[in-house]
Amino acid sequence: MLKDITLGQYFPGNSVVHRLDPRAKLILTFIYIIALFLASGFLTYAVMLAWLVLAVSLSRIPLRMFLKGLRPLLFIVILTGLLNVFYTDGRVLAQWWIFRITLEGLLMAVRMIMRILMLVTGTFLLTYTTSPLQLTDALERLLGPLKRIRVPVHELAMMMTIALRFIPTLIEEADKIMNAQRARGADFDSGNIIRRARALVPLLVPLFVSAFRRAEDLAVAMESRCYHGGEGRTRMRVLAFRAADAAILAAFLAISAGVGVLGVVGF
Repeated sequence: MLKDITLGQYFPGNSVVHRLDPRAKLILTFIYIIALFLASGFLTYAVMLAWLVLAVSLSRIPLRMFLKGLRPLLFIVILTGLLNVFYTDGRVLAQWWIFRITLEGLLMAVRMIMRILMLVTGTFLLTYTTSPLQLTDALERLLGPLKRIRVPVHELAMMMTIALRFIPTLIEEADKIMNAQRARGADFDSGNIIRRARALVPLLVPLFVSAFRRAEDLAVAMESRCYHGGEGRTRMRVLAFRAADAAILAAFLAISAGVGVLGVVGF
């Protein structure tokens, strides 16, 4: 299960999505999330799904990688769908004991499941096609105006990117510790919830120790390279906002505005 978590991984490539300016990709993701929450009917969801399918196909990242990343969320998706099916008022289709299935509940469950899957897939697309260094530079440039009110923009962007970068590393470390504990007779899969939670204690303690050790090694490495924050630092690769980035951003902004208007109307 841990190996299925792909958040934070970067897949190098030379696709259209990879070549986009990271600032444009961050803005596109932000607009995409807003438009997805404004969508209310199946027409608006179909428009957002078509845009997402186009972006995923242009990224040239295998579809199985997105499906692999969505697998750990299967329980949350199913639980969300069931809650909407049984606890949404409307025309009753079937009823048993305290459970009641309504037509409006089924429609709401479909919309919520689509929203969760599309939201996570869009976020995965950002991290899959943008390296941590590019994300750091893009966040710092976009949040640059906050420096005037003494907000530590560079440090915040660096912390967010380091946290995102170390997700795959910690997952790999946790998988190794779990396999080692299983070889010593540990059982993480059987028993009730309380027993499974207790079985995770031998996993969490060495994982936290390893995480603190890696953090200390990273701090020593940054200090040995004379890192003292973002003041006066230069960049090896300067971000350049091209005409293609502006055109794609403008097109998606227009589509999202249309989705928002249709969502308010109820389509």
